[in-house]
Amino acid sequence: MKIKRVETFLANSGVRNYLFVRLTTETGLTGVGEASLEWQEETIETLIREWVERRVVGVDPFDIEAVIGDMIRDQYQGGATILTAISGVEVAMWDLIGKACGQPVYKLLGGRAHDRVWAYANGWYGGAQSPRDFARRAKDVVASGYRALKFDPFATAWKEMTSVEMDEAEARVAAVREAVGPEPSLLIEVHGRLSVRRAIEMGRRLEKYRPALYEEPVTPNSIELLKEVKEALPLPIGAGERLCTLEDFYRCTRMRAVDVLQPDLCHIGGLWIAKKVAAMAQAQDIQVAPHVSIGPVALCAALHFDWSTPNLWLQEDFSQYDVPWRNDLVGGWNPSRQGEFMLPEKSGLGIELDVDACRAHPYKQNTFPSLWDDRWLSEFTQKDKQEDD
Repeated sequence: MKIKRVETFLANSGVRNYLFVRLTTETGLTGVGEASLEWQEETIETLIREWVERRVVGVDPFDIEAVIGDMIRDQYQGGATILTAISGVEVAMWDLIGKACGQPVYKLLGGRAHDRVWAYANGWYGGAQSPRDFARRAKDVVASGYRALKFDPFATAWKEMTSVEMDEAEARVAAVREAVGPEPSLLIEVHGRLSVRRAIEMGRRLEKYRPALYEEPVTPNSIELLKEVKEALPLPIGAGERLCTLEDFYRCTRMRAVDVLQPDLCHIGGLWIAKKVAAMAQAQDIQVAPHVSIGPVALCAALHFDWSTPNLWLQEDFSQYDVPWRNDLVGGWNPSRQGEFMLPEKSGLGIELDVDACRAHPYKQNTFPSLWDDRWLSEFTQKDKQEDD
């Protein structure tokens, strides 16, 4: 079996654009992947056309280690953009492999390792600013079945915060905890906003609300700073979505700079690299919780990883707080049910791309706002913007 054709399809999803990849073999078998990266989808599409396509046309999709490994080696300069292009093709190759074998991808990655895979909700707090806004929306999230939810209470903070800003952030967390009660897990997202000193101070203030994770309290590009915060606080520390290379993940796990590692398999080279990252984390008694803030193919791929990975903790879920047409973009399997994910049963990833639905929602340039722009507070999800309107 050889890959004959590489196609890309852009689709808009409110504040995001999704870039899907489809591979076709000479036998007519198709495999889908996703190569979405905020602000850079057209650039990645160009990279796929300019470089990745000629590296995969004519190859056997079963040759993951050689084909993807050689591309990661040969791209030379590195970075999330080219690795996202490679990841999109890698995931599509696994979809082809699964279909050719008549098996779900998770069975080829190690088989079922869990009885259940739980989700934590994200994207639910778009547009919320006051503690009351956060509390009201958090209650709705828990009522829908989620046992865990993540949110960023820090507005547009950068490095330092005034005493008033710290009070406001704590008030949002306090309001959410009071609204949902003692049981649901709260994951506090910081988006790498704070200095070490301020991250430690805020962590101590938030300890009483029992956060299950304090995510990216400082810049994730400095693993040494992450470890400094981890050693100063009794809170579980998470990071990893902005690490790209196997070497970065090795340093992070070797230093035990986090309690929960959050690789984004669509930005690090795909599923096979993600399994290697998980194995390194497992050896250091670190759990993994894949980051997935993009589209339905990326989520589906992460779930196959999840079901087959022993040290999985939770899986991020934006799917219930995306645009209404999200599920139109792919068909075959809707994995989310009341805060947990269903086991995929169909061969491959278990989904197929709807090209007409993608065309019905064309690409829009620069729709995702900066996290240090006030617009992100009111336009975090298109769904919430429509509701507020």
